Amino acid sequence: MTESTALRAAAAPASRVLIVDDQRNMRTTTALVLRQAGYDVAEAESGEAALSRLLAEPFDVVLTDLKMAPLDGLAVLRGALEISPTTQVIVMTGYGTVESAVAAMQQGAHDYLSKPFKEEELLVRMQRALEKRKLLVDVGLFSDEFRRRYKLEELVGRSAPMRDLLTKVVRIAPTEVTVLITGESGTGKELIARAIHANSRRATRPFVPVNCAAISESLLESELFGHVKGAFTGAVKLRRGLLEEAGGGTFFFDEIAETTPAFQAKLLRVIQEHEIRRVGDNASIAVDVRVLAASNQDLRQAIADKRFREDLFYRLNVVPLVMPPLRERREDIALLAQHFVDRFNQRNGTRRTLTQGALLKLTAHEFPGNVRELENVIEQAAALARRDSIGADDVFLERPGPSPGGAGSADGPAKTLAQQVDDAEREAIQRALARSGGSLEQVSRELDVSTTTLWRKMKRLGLRRD
Repeated sequence: MTESTALRAAAAPASRVLIVDDQRNMRTTTALVLRQAGYDVAEAESGEAALSRLLAEPFDVVLTDLKMAPLDGLAVLRGALEISPTTQVIVMTGYGTVESAVAAMQQGAHDYLSKPFKEEELLVRMQRALEKRKLLVDVGLFSDEFRRRYKLEELVGRSAPMRDLLTKVVRIAPTEVTVLITGESGTGKELIARAIHANSRRATRPFVPVNCAAISESLLESELFGHVKGAFTGAVKLRRGLLEEAGGGTFFFDEIAETTPAFQAKLLRVIQEHEIRRVGDNASIAVDVRVLAASNQDLRQAIADKRFREDLFYRLNVVPLVMPPLRERREDIALLAQHFVDRFNQRNGTRRTLTQGALLKLTAHEFPGNVRELENVIEQAAALARRDSIGADDVFLERPGPSPGGAGSADGPAKTLAQQVDDAEREAIQRALARSGGSLEQVSRELDVSTTTLWRKMKRLGLRRD
């Protein structure tokens, strides 16, 4: 078997390649070589067309010319890596300058080819790019093996906010730092806390969560610190608190902002001195727990309102983690919906599936209740669907009502400034796309933004060229 035959046999038929070149002959010839080697090849005649294809379809490797106008190969490179960090980019240049190749490599290109290149050279570079991509995917943040290894199966999502969040979780979990998790209700703050515990050296010891909003202050102190016999009416014997029971493990204070400043002072002592005092006792007891806390409130505002101690805030906020609301990671809605359907099927022995219509309806919803609301919607739809396929008519979404303060309208609650800006940008881009027939280059000129900025905004706002 020749080297060429071996390379062709090794090339996975499913591997997808996008060739970007404004010279038709070069593009066609390169595509022919790769198709004969077993690759699934798509072509783009410009940088603008390449970005459109990348937004719409996944590719394993992008082979792009450097010298194109108005969007050059470096813009394609940046776009490809922004959309899919594991996609490998090989740049081609007919000028063979060291400077252009170095610039491309510095910005994340896997390799470069100087035109004209030989067939064998192209296939060798492609094979190496695919091997690197496979390595990144195998140990990547969203591979099944990675999720199982780091016990992240319940944290579903491939969006940039979730990618950044889970990267931090994996990095800080083995340490002993205190973590403050903030985010709206229903975003999954406790799941993050459990993931940190599961990947820490304390994983074999207890994980103890306490919802501070669900327990009165007097009862909370007794529950956490314990009490001695006779400390209060009904204290008929000594009782160990939950902080003692969690020895060697992780303690998670959910809704920490609901505690009083007096209790916060005692919690500060736990974090600083690693000791507690049972209710009614003068002696201190050493405790070994890692403290994680969460809140859906703005703690800095709570400090300004004298509802939260500033010194405790800085003790908790050693590593801040922010859970993004579902409306800021809409690309995760379909993944989460399928995850909840799969879980329903497993529990109930059913074969429910989601139709495209149901997914479109879900992704268009704001989900003020975040992931918890989506889970409830899927549970209801799966339970009430008359067929195995869950259609749009089976998905019941509550129409948002006016805000509690009465500032909302009949169309829904009052929107934040950021949401209003997003709405205005979305409408402006949609109108410009309609006038231009989908030409990103024309839209970028009309709106006076770069094409790269335009497609990034479209990606964030969930817009497509068509």
